[in-house]
Amino acid sequence: MSAVLLALRDVHMHFPIRDAWGRRIAWLHAVDGVSLSVARGEILGVVGESGCGKTTLGKTIVGINRATSGEILFEGSEIGALSPRDGRALRRTLQYCYQDPGASLDPHWKIGRVLEEPLVIHTNLPADQRRARVREVLAAVGLPEGHLDLYPHEISGGQQRRVGLARILMLRPSLVILDEPTSGLDVSVQATVLRLFLELRERFDLTYLFISHDLAVVRLVSNRIAVMYLGRVVETGETEAVFASPSHPYTQSLLAAVPIVGGRRVTENFWLEGEPPNPANLPTGCRFRTRCPCADARCTTDEPELRVLADSRQVACHFA
Repeated sequence: MSAVLLALRDVHMHFPIRDAWGRRIAWLHAVDGVSLSVARGEILGVVGESGCGKTTLGKTIVGINRATSGEILFEGSEIGALSPRDGRALRRTLQYCYQDPGASLDPHWKIGRVLEEPLVIHTNLPADQRRARVREVLAAVGLPEGHLDLYPHEISGGQQRRVGLARILMLRPSLVILDEPTSGLDVSVQATVLRLFLELRERFDLTYLFISHDLAVVRLVSNRIAVMYLGRVVETGETEAVFASPSHPYTQSLLAAVPIVGGRRVTENFWLEGEPPNPANLPTGCRFRTRCPCADARCTTDEPELRVLADSRQVACHFA
């Protein structure tokens, strides 16, 4: 790992809430002031409960959502406000892997045409070279050449994920955003897919932003971890350091619920209850205070900012 490949500076993504007449009545704060960096060659895991904003963050980075404010720097260049034409050129090196690969594949196209399409759009390669690259990448993700003549519904969920990853690799990207890449898969298939991610990372010199709610999977593959709650990052650090000694109360509760090999983890320390507050009506001060046993009067007025601890971790909590 070396230079910073991706840097986020105070990125916000707010969606308007409208009434029956189309008038905006509120804002939904899906991402609310996220600052992160991803070094070239590393795997950064982004975790949190459903609705914490991790998928919205990934889509904002690649331009599917246009950020409300903040800076998104990719390879040193601001990409948050690119025009559609410039954004198309960017997608050669910045790719997004969807959570549901089956839904992202055209059901009327055979796998061969699905994989060749990015080369048709983004390159001037002749047909024979396009087909040669399709065969090369298909073999790299562990699928036989005969799959090129199949339709997406004729292959399994694990194979669909391989096809989705192969389509991304056709353009030789630098950064791949993986959105829940193992959800819905059998445990054995998960292990195969994760091993494939790591092998492809070495072969194609990839950098991953790994979005998942599965903390065990994130621990297995990530170099660093960022924990999100209600649109904000509440803790970041080296993966093993965070798992060994979580500092934020939210991180502590999440890790207390992770099963362990040989039986269930003792859950006496798991105290997190209820649902996160409405992101359209955020609580004052610390947005985690409504579920936190440590909250006091200061937490109702002062929102904690990320601050660096002695071991280089960053934590947004008054008591860390």
